[in-house]
Formats: sequence, C-alpha cells, structure tokens
Amino acid sequence: MTSTKATNNTMIKNLSMIVAAAEDGAIGRGGDLIWRISADLKRFKTLTMGHTIIMGRKTWDSLPKGALPGRRNVVVTRDKNFSAEGADVYNSLEDAIDSCKGAETFIIGGAQIYRQAMPMVSKLFLTRVYASYPDADAFFPEIIADEWDIANEEVAAETPDGLRYQFIDLIRK
Repeated sequence: MTSTKATNNTMIKNLSMIVAAAEDGAIGRGGDLIWRISADLKRFKTLTMGHTIIMGRKTWDSLPKGALPGRRNVVVTRDKNFSAEGADVYNSLEDAIDSCKGAETFIIGGAQIYRQAMPMVSKLFLTRVYASYPDADAFFPEIIADEWDIANEEVAAETPDGLRYQFIDLIRK
C-alpha cells in the first residue's frame, strides 16, 4: 500500500515554492528581507492570493501585521506550545503539507523550510536579484539546473535605485 504522507523525496504536484534570491543565494539578514522590490511583492501577492502558504516560525515572526490576508497561513515550528493568530501551526513540514489535501500551496520561507521542501516542490517561482550580499545570514538552497525546465523567463528589470532583478518560473523535470 502506498502512503499519501509527504516525504522529503516525493515531488508533490500542487506544491510550489516562491522566493526572491540574490545571485549568491542570499534571501535575508537579521530576520528581514534584504531588499524591497515593489514588483516582486506584487507578484508574490498575485501568485499566492487565495491559496495556502507554508512558512517557518522565523518567517511568521517577520510578517509586520501577522497572517497574510486572503490566504490560509500555515506555520511550521518545533515548539509544541507555539500558537499564531490567524494561522494553523504544525510541528513538521510533512504534517503541514499533508494538511493541505491537494490545495495549491506555496512554500514562502525561510531558509530551513526551503531546504526541507526543495525536493518536494514541482514549481519554483524565482525572483533572481542580480547582486550579492556577503553580510546575509539566510540563504536559499542551490538550484540544480538540470532538475528544472524554464517555464517562463521575463526580461530583467530594474528598481528606481538601480537593483536589477528578473522573474523566472521553473517546473521540475
């Protein structure tokens, strides 16, 4: 009999990952984003609205107003006493994913959750930031190019202060 429980080596059809990562993999510093790219934040909202988002406790803590509206918020933490107003809390990533029952679901961070979920996601919505941040303290795992096909790649754009970025959508082979 085949198990329907999520495992770290099983790709899950409706499980996607969304991230803005620098060329060196940097995604955060001091519990916050390193940059603010308006178009990236709008894209994040558009893609995740109406769906389930799964995040680690540190990512939850970084949200300025708590639960993101219009989405089912799921927090993964090892702290069995943790509660988060407006979110469902699970003590393992596998249990969190299993709770989604096939709904369109996005892994939204942070670094530890991204690492755990990478083998399970079928789609990756990447905002590539063309810069390096040696002082970052949170990093996205390496993307193994031959595991992915490019589904969509937009022309690189630039923020008003000169930061170059590009939206790239990947689908697991």
